[in-house]
Amino acid sequence: MSIFTAIDFETADNGRDSACAVGLARVEHGEIVKTGYRLIRPPRPDILFTYIHDITWEDVAGEPPFGEVWPCLEEFFKGADFITAHNAPFDRGVLNACCAAAGLAAPPQPFVCTVQLSRKELGLKPATLSHVCHHLSIPLKHHNALSDAEACAKIMLTVEQVRAEKRL
Repeated sequence: MSIFTAIDFETADNGRDSACAVGLARVEHGEIVKTGYRLIRPPRPDILFTYIHDITWEDVAGEPPFGEVWPCLEEFFKGADFITAHNAPFDRGVLNACCAAAGLAAPPQPFVCTVQLSRKELGLKPATLSHVCHHLSIPLKHHNALSDAEACAKIMLTVEQVRAEKRL
């Protein structure tokens, strides 16, 4: 079984550097072994997406910016074979933009997209996070970064199980 980290970002605005929350779930040997959630002060005080994730400027104004949060997040990626996200291009873009804005190197691991895998390996359409979680009976508090990351990790574990069964 793979060692991987599932990640989910919530953003304040249309800028990829505007992370205001991150959730992570580290998986080793088929089990979620560590989770993390952190609010992040985005670079701009205008939070356009409160209606999606319920995070306001008041929630994050006193939080550290991404560069100060990074040391805690970085631990989740050490030794991981890959990083997974539901709609990986979005979360990869946010991670890369936040790292670049803070003068940090992004993790070198490849990203794996559970949207694509839900379609290809599980045959699910639509492959929205809420639909896939409903189909797989995975609890979800949608747009809570930790809940989304844990759900993504469980989807990836299901995909790995399906792949293993196909090899038998």
